[in-house]
Amino acid sequence: MTFTNMIGVTCNKVIVGIVGILKALGIHPNALTLIGLLINIGAAVLLAQGRFFAAGWVITGAAIFDMVDGRVARETNQVTRFGGFFDSVIDRYSDLGLLMGLLVYYANINRPFYVVLTAIVMTASVMISYTRSRAENTIPKCKVGFLERPERIVLLIIGALFNRIPAVLWVIAVLGNITVIHRMIFTWQETTRLEDAQLRSVGQSEKAARA
Repeated sequence: MTFTNMIGVTCNKVIVGIVGILKALGIHPNALTLIGLLINIGAAVLLAQGRFFAAGWVITGAAIFDMVDGRVARETNQVTRFGGFFDSVIDRYSDLGLLMGLLVYYANINRPFYVVLTAIVMTASVMISYTRSRAENTIPKCKVGFLERPERIVLLIIGALFNRIPAVLWVIAVLGNITVIHRMIFTWQETTRLEDAQLRSVGQSEKAARA
């Protein structure tokens, strides 16, 4: 077993243990989602104060709740359509809350450039989610692009723990908007393919009717 695999197995055992405890306590999955949001609000306050190292650990704690709420829902047969919707909405609030903390921090230390950069990251974070949601009203799936929410959270944790927030903001700003563009291109390709297939089907039907 490689070192990476060993870490993965160990982390999975920890998550399974946490899920078992939460199941035994009978905590509703939606409550776990809400707890994750409250923890992230605490992390946002720490970010606003410039206490990045502490914020990194708090974000890590919130991420644990984000990982286990779905598992608890599945293992307790509490998976619902509303639960998925609620989780998605709360995730957006969590993401924006953390970035608002950084906005406050950079505004307080009079760094307008990084205020704008953080705003660009906020926009990219929302648009990554929006483009997928909007696209899947038209095509079956649009789960493409590198920088989804787990990757963004991991980057924020790394940036906070190692005091590299500015570098992380640049990475998310660039790769986030590339992800949005990728999803737009993918949706254009898929809608074009579906429309072409529909036109061919109509053409074949008309030929059959004239035969």
